[in-house]
Order: sequence, then C-alpha cells, then structure tokens
Amino acid sequence: MSLLLTTKKIIKEWTDYNNHMNLSYYILVFDMGAEVMLSKFKMGEHSAKTTKKSTMVVETHTTYNNEVQEGDEVNIFLSHVDHDKKRIHYKLEMYDKNKKVLSATTEVLSLYIDLNLRKVAEFEEEKKAIMNDFISKNKSNFKSDNLYFSNKLKK
Repeated sequence: MSLLLTTKKIIKEWTDYNNHMNLSYYILVFDMGAEVMLSKFKMGEHSAKTTKKSTMVVETHTTYNNEVQEGDEVNIFLSHVDHDKKRIHYKLEMYDKNKKVLSATTEVLSLYIDLNLRKVAEFEEEKKAIMNDFISKNKSNFKSDNLYFSNKLKK
C-alpha cells in the first residue's frame, strides 16, 4: 500500500455549481499532501523560509476518477517518488476515506530552486541522503506503472 500523507475533509468553499469539488481544489488538497513529503525531505515551507531553498512544480499530470463532494473525507497517499540531482518526481493518489475508491491522481515533476537567485540548484548531499533513505525504506510501497515523467529524470 502507498504511504498515507494526510487526510482532508472537503469543505463547501471547495465545491462548485456541479455540487462536487472544483478541479482547482484537487490540486490544493494534493499540494497539502506534497507539503508533508517535502517537509520530510527538508524542502518544504520551513526550508523556503529559513534556507531559501525549495521546490517549484514545472509539470503535472492529473486524473479525475470519481467525484468528491462536500463532507467527503479523502486520504492523500504517496504512491511513487524518485529524484535526480535537481528534480523530484512523485505521484499522489486521492482515495475516498470511507468508500476506499480512487478519486484522483496527480503526478508531479518539480525542480529544486535557490530562491535567492530564483535559479535551479542541485540538491545538497544531506537532502539526497534523506530522499535516498526514504525511497529505500519505502520502495515496496511504491508503484512505477503508468508514470508519465520517469524519462524526465537525468540519472
């Protein structure tokens, strides 16, 4: 099973006139899950504010599999993560917590950025070690099928 990052309850403000979650809020909820992972890798909000190093998304592929409505609770799982010296590639899955059905997926390619220069940077050795250790410990939980961006990593 993939790794649980966060659980969120869908609020009215995230729904639209079709009475389901608007597509823009899927990305918001996925981003909340990604922040959990990035914080583990010391690349999240804290890092951006203290070291001026963070990631910026450059490409995504999102699927919408089943409707999510106000009041539903969703689990965000990390189903894949990999990296090269400047990029991080991951896939998240959103499951309805009660029905246990796949609601959506998003696959993301991000670049590591030096915010002082607003330029792409290479991961520090410490961060590569953290990611490599995490990937090694959790590889059996990850899926490598149906990935769009694997060929974008330069290993």
